[in-house]
Amino acid sequence: MTQSLDGKIAVITGAASGIGLATTEKLLSLGATVVMVDWNATALETLVARLGPRAIAQVTNLLDADSCAAMVPEILAKVDHIDILYCNAGTYIGGELVDTSAEAIDKMLNLNVNAVMKNVHAVAPHMIARKTGDIVVTCSVAGHFPTYWEPVYAGSKWAITCFVQTMRRQMIPHGIRVAQVSPGPVISALLADWPEENLRQAKESGSLIEPSEVADAVEYILTRNRNVTIRDMLVLPTNFDRV
Repeated sequence: MTQSLDGKIAVITGAASGIGLATTEKLLSLGATVVMVDWNATALETLVARLGPRAIAQVTNLLDADSCAAMVPEILAKVDHIDILYCNAGTYIGGELVDTSAEAIDKMLNLNVNAVMKNVHAVAPHMIARKTGDIVVTCSVAGHFPTYWEPVYAGSKWAITCFVQTMRRQMIPHGIRVAQVSPGPVISALLADWPEENLRQAKESGSLIEPSEVADAVEYILTRNRNVTIRDMLVLPTNFDRV
């Protein structure tokens, strides 16, 4: 038996492209309403027009403290409640640490770690009051292995793995499931920042997956019966042999 998502209300960050958009399309196809969170207002306007009335635009800049803090209250002014929060927005830095700027490090940690914690902090009281909910976070295989070619990115994902698995335990008494999906390399705009040689090797070996394949994993996590939590799902290209 599985749990239906028909009529559920989901919030997805980074929803205008990549994994976020693929998951939006997946959940809409399953009958959910999806609040699409992104900073790109123009892209959101175009997408909600294409996707239909169950796709709702929410313009939020997660790197702006005030905009981030306003996200959940603004969403709850548009929908009755939130059943699912999928914290997917993120950014990437690869290569040698000495070649990275302090500004880039701040941006990555603020988006990949701080914004996730803030979003979960904001939605948790709402879900606790309702005694139900699902929180899912996009992590990475880099959050499970010391990927030496991307120490800042890997560091952010190790932090999120710890955060998700500690919050999973805190939320158990409240009927809230907390999980993460940990993809390998996904064909998306983030790969533009990969070290060129790593990207070339991945493309030549077929070691990349589509965003829709991560969305399939999120669907699996969310549709288990409430007595089951998929605490983490690693989704790797079959030919990916770097870890």
